[in-house]
Amino acid sequence: MAEFPNQALANYVFPNNMHVEWEITIVIYPYITGLIAGAFVVSALYHVFKVKDFQPIAKFALVASFCFGLFAATPLLVHLGQPQRAFNIYFTPHLTSAMSVFGYVYGGYLILLMVEIWLIYRPFFIQRANETEGALSLPWKVLTLGVMTYHPDSARIDHKLATILSGIGIPWAFLLHGYVGFVFGSVKAVAWWATPLQPVIFLLSGMVSGMAILLLMYAVIMWAGRKPVDYPMVRKFCAFLWGIFMVTFALEMLEVLYAAYEQGHHWTIIKPLITGPLYGSYLIGQVMILSFVPLVVLGFVVLAPLRNGAMLALANLSALMICLQVLFMRFNVVIGGQLISKSERGFVDYHFQFFDKEGVLTVTAIFVAPFVVYYILNRFIPIFDEPGPKAEAGE
Repeated sequence: MAEFPNQALANYVFPNNMHVEWEITIVIYPYITGLIAGAFVVSALYHVFKVKDFQPIAKFALVASFCFGLFAATPLLVHLGQPQRAFNIYFTPHLTSAMSVFGYVYGGYLILLMVEIWLIYRPFFIQRANETEGALSLPWKVLTLGVMTYHPDSARIDHKLATILSGIGIPWAFLLHGYVGFVFGSVKAVAWWATPLQPVIFLLSGMVSGMAILLLMYAVIMWAGRKPVDYPMVRKFCAFLWGIFMVTFALEMLEVLYAAYEQGHHWTIIKPLITGPLYGSYLIGQVMILSFVPLVVLGFVVLAPLRNGAMLALANLSALMICLQVLFMRFNVVIGGQLISKSERGFVDYHFQFFDKEGVLTVTAIFVAPFVVYYILNRFIPIFDEPGPKAEAGE
């Protein structure tokens, strides 16, 4: 910076702007909410849009969405200085606050997921309540709500209600995750965030990350349980994932290219950011490696006549890279936007912490928790099997 006669003014950072306030807990928060939306969309593709190829993973996607949903707000609670006060948003509503509205959107969506799962597994709960004796039958009887018989008419009503809830859940899931992008996009003071495309990009990237992690989980579960893989379903799944990811990546690039073409004030701030502090994580990591490579590989998987084993391996490689791409995107948006000094002269430094309250260890534990809950649920309910006898259920 020797060309500047006054280096202090050229790189001035305000004293109250020396640290990044929203750390990686706020990075993992929109990442988990995106997994909820993506997993639920897969379930809805079968229940609402009748994509028959996704029938083997419809219940699995719904349960996975619920598991991620249980921990969507945990990163926010960890970040808060007084987390016990977070529940005040339910008792003192403030509808002009996006964060306050999130409490109602998130709480209502979690209830919708629980009711839909209960409707799908009601025949199994009734069967277990009738087969189990003694104190062990009490949890199953509670889940039946006292109804110990299941008739064909019940099955038809439950199926219709589950379909209606899936239809309601699609826009609800979009609202849940799109609002996160709205929170960032509405901050006009940060050039890296202030764009109306932010909610759409967050929503679509959340969908692809949710679909990608479902594919990875499905492959691991089938391998661990030594169960046969539904290869036609995987190929169809990859086609949907490829299409949505192409649209997502195109919007991400359009957002930056528009600013570059406009050559306005925002670009004078964004260009030094992406060619400086975010050069490695954005240009090299998110764009060059984790976007172009899975786009090409997924296209090869969908269009080329590959053998089943090779197709599954390449599909999982692409899914893993897409999950990382979205994680990098969340980091580059949340942390990257805060690296811009409020004086617009220079950048704020950010360093990862491992054992901090909002460090890497905490975030890893939060991210692993949904998988632990899924494993526990899988011990009690048949996620990849029929929830009840077809004859009695009248399906």
